Amino acid sequence: MKQGTSKQSDIFRNHIVQALANGQFCSGELLGEQLGISRAAVSKYIKSLGELGLNIFSVTGKGYRLAEPIQLLDKALISKHCEHFTPTQLTLLNVVDSTNQYLKERIGSLLNGDVCLAEAQTAGRGRRGRTWVSPYGASLYLSQFWQFAGGYQSIGGLSLAVGVAITQALETAGYQDVQLKWPNDIYAQGKKLAGVLIEVEGQMGSACDCIIGVGLNMALDMGSERIDQPWIDLATLNPDGFDRNRVSALLLDELTRCTELFSQAGLEPFLEQWRNRDVYRDKPISLIIGNKSVQGICKGIDKTGALLLEQQDGIQAYSGGEISVRAN
Repeated sequence: MKQGTSKQSDIFRNHIVQALANGQFCSGELLGEQLGISRAAVSKYIKSLGELGLNIFSVTGKGYRLAEPIQLLDKALISKHCEHFTPTQLTLLNVVDSTNQYLKERIGSLLNGDVCLAEAQTAGRGRRGRTWVSPYGASLYLSQFWQFAGGYQSIGGLSLAVGVAITQALETAGYQDVQLKWPNDIYAQGKKLAGVLIEVEGQMGSACDCIIGVGLNMALDMGSERIDQPWIDLATLNPDGFDRNRVSALLLDELTRCTELFSQAGLEPFLEQWRNRDVYRDKPISLIIGNKSVQGICKGIDKTGALLLEQQDGIQAYSGGEISVRAN
């Protein structure tokens, strides 16, 4: 049996999630009546939600229930908390392949600051082609569009500035000791909390279009076993709970301030803040450059955002998309 059009399936899935979000039981019969579909069809939608990362279980005679309640994204609540970001520029999605890809496909009609947020991604991407694990309602999957008139030469260090914006939003939300790992990761307690992926389109010598993607771990459960590095989420940092919509609004505010300032002044206004949050400052590290690696003591970043590494022959600057950083 087909589950209907993609748009219809999205509506049905969203209705089921909203019915289960409070963590209480809801019968398949009731869900079927509300949606005008059979209980068997409801069961298939439940299965598809499980494949998206929702931990749903069933009990005979009671129905379906989430293992834990979840906070769904709500545009009205996000708008309520926004102070700098314009809420009319927000598109809220249920399930999408990738928020970056969603904006890229609409790039000709976007305005600076336009944002999409999604509950889940089926093909989330990280840096250097890695998969970004994106289970339903467990994290924040966000992309923002910004065009920089100065072209490619004007966006050096943008991911570093965005990292600063993310830490500022989290600090406003009450999370302390959030740090930055060069060039595009956000850390807490020595583990990855968030990441940045910037994709650029345009011709040399002309304005360039940037899609700024952010993934922030909020309450990971299912799917976390597929993450290939130590990670942490907001639920671990604050077991008493957090407001997913407020954190989203704070992040939208800071990202918009960041892109506005960066487009005018570049990386310079963000340098001190980045250096103060450098997780590997004055620590021994290895830089993996293609098939080679170099070792040294991390000495922060220079004014262009290049990583400074102290070696036997002095301090060298390293930059480029093929460089990653790993602790010894």
